[in-house]
Amino acid sequence: MTSYWSPQAWLPSGVTDRVRVTVVDGVITEVAVGVPPASSEVRLTGVLLPGLANGHSHAFHRGLRGRTHGDGGTFWTWRQQMYALARRLDPDSYLHLATAVYAEMALAGYTAVGEFHYLHHDPNGHTYADPNAMGHALIEAADRAGLRLTLLDTCYLAGGLTAEGHPPLDRDQLRFGDSTVERWHDRWSRLRPTPKARIGAAIHSVRAVPAADLAAVAGATTGPLHAHLSEQPAENRATQDFYGCSPTRLLAEHGVLGPRTTAIHATHLTADDVDLLSSSGTACCLCPTTERDLADGIGPALALLDAGSPLTLGSDQHAVIDPFEEMRGLELHERLTSRQRGRFTPVQLMHAASAAGYASLGWPSGGTIAAGALADFVTVRTDSVRTVGSRPEQIAYAASAVDIDQVFVGGVPIVRDGRHRLGPIADLLRSALSLLEML
Repeated sequence: MTSYWSPQAWLPSGVTDRVRVTVVDGVITEVAVGVPPASSEVRLTGVLLPGLANGHSHAFHRGLRGRTHGDGGTFWTWRQQMYALARRLDPDSYLHLATAVYAEMALAGYTAVGEFHYLHHDPNGHTYADPNAMGHALIEAADRAGLRLTLLDTCYLAGGLTAEGHPPLDRDQLRFGDSTVERWHDRWSRLRPTPKARIGAAIHSVRAVPAADLAAVAGATTGPLHAHLSEQPAENRATQDFYGCSPTRLLAEHGVLGPRTTAIHATHLTADDVDLLSSSGTACCLCPTTERDLADGIGPALALLDAGSPLTLGSDQHAVIDPFEEMRGLELHERLTSRQRGRFTPVQLMHAASAAGYASLGWPSGGTIAAGALADFVTVRTDSVRTVGSRPEQIAYAASAVDIDQVFVGGVPIVRDGRHRLGPIADLLRSALSLLEML
């Protein structure tokens, strides 16, 4: 048993002073408020926050940070650079890169991550001796970095969608695909959870999975199911031209939507799409820093939440790894479109970044500081040049990733005094990128 005392903590009832959190075997057993610190307790400083969930990650995209902006372009031209990076990876180099990326997430305050994983085979599409070698590298990487992981193993069967249908995978996409949904399921079914890793499934998109195969992927698991949805207008046009409906309607007609499903991006939606998502209880994971980096657009986040869809947050391509920036992005994008402030309350932003994100990743007892919850929590400094003077309940509007001081997962410290247990993470990133000849 270990007890932690914090001068201020973000509890389900709000920010509360003088809080003791007792942890036994990785679970919070008691939360006491308004109590003085005891000599036997671990004293924390700053504001204690619940563990923060990165609901949508493509770990290998981190290799593109700061390398894709010189020539402008679009999402589709950026994708060609992403394909080129993907060709460089193998299980060993991916283990090194993902370990560094997940450690960077931990430094930023993330305690759980959903990895939308479609980098399955070798660059020519051949299966490794271990068919899940790349997925196992991600599981090991998260364990080394100390994060909880939900591996969202992704079905990717087609090369896109046009008015004429689904073309086959092209050369750059061969390593993503399993040829048939049955072969995907056979490989997926060999994955096993660990104490800190859960196995979910994903539909890459309605571009990459034909309608006839959607139900089979959705039915493969009773756990988390994620899908890219309407990130680009071109996806909507192609789906309308070939299937005669929106991507959201297509997912609904094939039984994909529901409380265990999370739609990623959900940027270009109609009012009917919003109704389908909300009435089915489907969550929506927005990735504000990626959506603005790729010029995707601004989705109807507040309309989705008001209609009943839980909102979560992710860093996607990792142009930025900072949970506070994602929270602020959710609010500030709404301010730009509405020209009004205070579109989301601080409580709603924190819920999206913590408890809602955990739930969408299949960890329903995480992301909250309460008895019976996973002992995942972080402290954020209140004495930095960014945060000094901030009200604790508004700390997310001022803090940055560099203000994270302590990070605990299952009651175990993985970041102390702003330093990760693996040592300088910039060195890990430099080494991993050097292996890929990116430096």
